[in-house]
Amino acid sequence: MAVAIAVTRERRDGETRCAVTPETVKKLIALGATVAVEAGTGQGSSIPDADYAEAGARVLPDTHAVLDGADILLKVRGPTAQEISALKAGAVVVALLDAHREADTVEALRGAGATAFAMEFVPRITRAQVMDALSSQANLAGYRAVIEAAYAYGKGFPMMMTAAGTVAAAKCFVIGVGVAGLQAIATARRLGAVVTATDVRPATKEQVESLGAKFLAVEDEEFRNAQTAGGYAKPMSAEYQAKQAVLTGEHIKKQDIVITTALIPGRAAPVLVTAAQVATMKPGSVIVDLAVEAGGNVEGSKPGEVVTTANGVKIVGWTNLPGRIAADASALYARNLVAFVGLMVRDGALALDLDEEILKAAAVTHAGQVMHEGVRA
Repeated sequence: MAVAIAVTRERRDGETRCAVTPETVKKLIALGATVAVEAGTGQGSSIPDADYAEAGARVLPDTHAVLDGADILLKVRGPTAQEISALKAGAVVVALLDAHREADTVEALRGAGATAFAMEFVPRITRAQVMDALSSQANLAGYRAVIEAAYAYGKGFPMMMTAAGTVAAAKCFVIGVGVAGLQAIATARRLGAVVTATDVRPATKEQVESLGAKFLAVEDEEFRNAQTAGGYAKPMSAEYQAKQAVLTGEHIKKQDIVITTALIPGRAAPVLVTAAQVATMKPGSVIVDLAVEAGGNVEGSKPGEVVTTANGVKIVGWTNLPGRIAADASALYARNLVAFVGLMVRDGALALDLDEEILKAAAVTHAGQVMHEGVRA
């Protein structure tokens, strides 16, 4: 029988993305699978149920109907307890599980005997780029961060010369130059801001300058060795952090917009902007904290809120920024999933090989065990 793929509605508060689009339904069917989609799955991404049906999916009215007999469940966020309880034994779940923080979900999946894969653990190797959901979503988050900053900022971004006088360009400082940071730099530049950026990884200097921004960092020996083989930032020493804090603190005073994007896998987000530094900024300045869900890069940021400080600085802590551009975020994530599912479906049948490099790296639970070392620890 053809492998049965199920997609249920996202039930987390504020989650507007979906795990399949009509385009990817067709691609999954081309792999030899059948696809069942819960009614309303695409509502947050402006995808009507009729579009799924036209693409070849069965659109069913409730969770249990969709999951009945399903071999693979595709999700954006981790499944609910109700969804896990409805899974058949040995079913596969693929989602952005947030496995380091969602311990209850991981334990429920383990207890149900599910094979669960976390898309955030897809390794950053060349052949896995098309499956890299963290990058696809971070790219949109970086773009949206600048749009949110422009909305909250009471002035324009570009320099404008008018008969009534000149409007100065906004000064934008991006902290953390990963995928999100690079897109934030590019977007702020397109809007006409004067952009500077910083990161502890030396390889990012050239990337920042290639986008027309200025790089800012304490470039000592520790800085030159501050990147893992996988391309992630290493935790920096207290001494380096102190030197970098002095440099960035002086720079932050002069900025109109600050965007922070720094995340360390499996750990709380590092605090990069202190309350004392926020207090030095001009009234009307804006900070956007992309790491707010992981504890925040900015002291005083709050998930899901815009905090206005005593000195008139707005700290934007919107969660799930990709969900604020849901149609594109869903399209990219759904393509990531198709590529990932292609590793485990052969001739229309489920063919799991947990020795396969990418599947092995992304596996969280299997056969009643927690497979991922970091999550298990």
